[in-house]
Amino acid sequence: MTVLRFVRYGLPALLIVAGFVLLFAAPDSTRYEGFSMCVGAGLALFVLNWLFRIGATGDRERDEEQAARDYLAAHGHWPDEKPPGRN
Repeated sequence: MTVLRFVRYGLPALLIVAGFVLLFAAPDSTRYEGFSMCVGAGLALFVLNWLFRIGATGDRERDEEQAARDYLAAHGHWPDEKPPGRN
């Protein structure tokens, strides 16, 4: 879990910090290019991880829907409904 958090948050943060370090410490010939490269890569990695999590959420919702359909097939009613014939 620690590696996942590092890839998800730590690596993009390190790239963005490295971009700001390059902005203030690099020679004039590579200052802005290095800043743009590192900050752009960090933001792209963060957005890529975010989009992957959104996609994984859809898989979870499909699994929950399939579980509800399996319950309907076995019991004759949806999980959040009262069983038929009972008041």
